[in-house]
Amino acid sequence: MSRKIIPLPDISSLQQHYARGEWSPTQVVEALYAEIQNDPGHIWISTLSLESLRNYAHNIEAQGMASLPLYGVPFAIKDNIDLATLPTTAACPAFAYIPSGSATVVQRLIDAGAIPIGKTNLDQFATGLNGTRSPYGACHNAFNPGYISGGSSSGSAVAVAKGQVCFSLGTDTAGSGRVPAAFNNLIGYKPTKGWFSAYGAVPACRSLDTLSVFTYTAADAARILTIAAVYDAEDSYSRERETVDFNFGAASHFRFGIPRRQQLKFFDNQNSERLFYESIARIQAVGGEAIEIDFAPFVETARLLYEGPWIAERYAAIRSFFDLHNDQIIAPVREIIATAKQRSAVDAFEGIYQLRQLKQQADRIWANIDCLLTPTAGTIYTIQAMQQDPIRLNTNLGYYTNFMNLLDYAAVAVPAGFQQDGLPFGITLAAPAHHDESLLHLAHRLQQASSLSLGATGIAFPHNTDFPAASHFSQVRIAVCGAHLSGLPLNEQLTSRQGRLLACTTTSSDYRLYALPGKPPQRPGLIRVNPNEAGVAIEVEVWELPEREFGSFAANIPAPLGIGTITLANGETVQGFLCEHYATINAEDISHFGGWRNYLLYLTGSN
Repeated sequence: MSRKIIPLPDISSLQQHYARGEWSPTQVVEALYAEIQNDPGHIWISTLSLESLRNYAHNIEAQGMASLPLYGVPFAIKDNIDLATLPTTAACPAFAYIPSGSATVVQRLIDAGAIPIGKTNLDQFATGLNGTRSPYGACHNAFNPGYISGGSSSGSAVAVAKGQVCFSLGTDTAGSGRVPAAFNNLIGYKPTKGWFSAYGAVPACRSLDTLSVFTYTAADAARILTIAAVYDAEDSYSRERETVDFNFGAASHFRFGIPRRQQLKFFDNQNSERLFYESIARIQAVGGEAIEIDFAPFVETARLLYEGPWIAERYAAIRSFFDLHNDQIIAPVREIIATAKQRSAVDAFEGIYQLRQLKQQADRIWANIDCLLTPTAGTIYTIQAMQQDPIRLNTNLGYYTNFMNLLDYAAVAVPAGFQQDGLPFGITLAAPAHHDESLLHLAHRLQQASSLSLGATGIAFPHNTDFPAASHFSQVRIAVCGAHLSGLPLNEQLTSRQGRLLACTTTSSDYRLYALPGKPPQRPGLIRVNPNEAGVAIEVEVWELPEREFGSFAANIPAPLGIGTITLANGETVQGFLCEHYATINAEDISHFGGWRNYLLYLTGSN
């Protein structure tokens, strides 16, 4: 073998070891089983037997790598998600049951070649963001055991951070898939609600819950997405993925919102504040334009989760058990859920009305931004401090997370540096539903820029990993060279159709530009010359237009202009304005100006 197996690397690197014959799935699960028998950090609640793990490994080895996209990739499962043969406890031993089968998402991952290792610790009934609310012990932070791991998906995050698995499943209602990621230097991907089936998961708030994923890299999270996201008729909240128009995660220019300075809270943690502003600069460096937004609607929405009627959903999820066995539920989970009995149907409707109003306010903000940037959590606490003040400090942890599912947004927590004491800090990127791939793509670019090591393993970030091709975007790139340029009279035909400027560049050097005859305003005519003719590079702007808008845009183009294929200076080909050759016979050749703008400046005497 090329090196010690544990800690495990990212998915791509693991599979490279397999492809080179350096490791086998059987060797990996045997090493893992030995590793997790000693569990002082309270990561695991139960694991499969060594015999079962070997059986999984032998089965996929017999199938081979070619047909299994997750061939031999070990993963962990939060213990409120079903895995056949192991009990589901939701961190409450009295609640435990043996499921007849695995959850839909778990089974899809297994079918793709992933190997389930076992079930991980959590805040009981997924109620908490800190990782200390479990009878199986408080889960320790991967970097400093005196600090909280984050919750409720505590064990799932720490298992990845320590390199015991390559990825893990959590759940996320209020931030449970993001806060543990931030505290353990991981990607925490919270999908659009309904993209991942919740069938086979113990609900916390059924209308808000989603399964989530912890990985080392955004590229790995995108791979899991392609396998796990599927419509499931067994889940009444399942939904189909929708195509979106703009992949801001790959764009050279995009707009990201940040809360006003007075609305940011770091709870006296100067390290977090410094790291957040460094993150703003990092996003600007990859093409982001920072825009301050009013964060008030998001904060007001976040308060609804525990102060509004949605707390009653937590009671509804376990009502029969709670009414008979509430003495088996630990404090403060018991006290939180018990408050649901004070809620009425009138409270529920008033809460729904208030949420509707707040969502309208929040959604208006998206007219000016593509994504939202916040800290994942403003600070981190010791286990001792959290246990001494469990409600207030847990509430602080949800300041930037509790609103997300209520408003139907997708989110990705991204590692963003380390405090002076060595503890990780993370940011969250968020966007409206169905923009998941854009968020992950942007997270990938930020990870490449920061080059932070993987989790707590010390393994270097794998820069040779490509981001999987995006699959749910439908756009047309079009080059414009005349009155559609920014600031000119016809540019509104692009902006009114949600067009976005991608680049200011030139054509390749085999074009000529003409001022077509006619009354002002004149029109430019771009033609490509024959190989034996002299040409020049002409200034163009490349815009991206939703495919559904392209037809109406092209229908307004008058002869002799039309849409054809244009080659840019970098060799890329895009759609663009071209002119029929006959129209240039009596036209003025203005190629020497290099573009339409310079010609207009010449006409006005400004040049």
